[in-house]
Amino acid sequence: MLQINVSQQLKGAIGSVRYYDVNEIIVIDGVEYLVQGTVKLLRTDNGILVKGTLNTQSDLTCSRCLEQFDNPLMLEIEEEYFPTIDIVSGSALPQPDDPGAFTIDEHNILDLTEAIRQYTLLAIPMKPLCKADCAGLCPTCGLNLNRKKCDCTPIPADSRWDKLRELASSENKSTAKSLKRKE
Repeated sequence: MLQINVSQQLKGAIGSVRYYDVNEIIVIDGVEYLVQGTVKLLRTDNGILVKGTLNTQSDLTCSRCLEQFDNPLMLEIEEEYFPTIDIVSGSALPQPDDPGAFTIDEHNILDLTEAIRQYTLLAIPMKPLCKADCAGLCPTCGLNLNRKKCDCTPIPADSRWDKLRELASSENKSTAKSLKRKE
């Protein structure tokens, strides 16, 4: 349930709580996501605070090997929604100072769609990997090195970077020595 009528809760006492199960498909940039979980709605002095853990899954392309894979996403939502009309008188209320604040519409409907969309987009990794140790593609022949090792000759390292490699190697050795001393 992504659209919740909160009129009774807005009339209720501050601190009143209601729980709602979410099991809906939401479309983000033309892609369908099945979103599942539970949200808690807490009446505050200003509106309704929504907190919850929702789960979904996205179909991503690995940034190393270019294979498609399913990536589970956990969304920890916490947003306050502000009413646009007074529940008793029906008169318009001043809008929140923050232009990006979530609001409850004139029919007292709290719509979770935009919050879920934003949290989902934030949860998608910038550089998705199918697995942490993904070997990627061979730079010579393009073979997926997760499936099979290729017979290409490794590209020799650019000699202009030799001094930097030496520095990094000596830095790693000194770090390892200092860690052993601490043990």
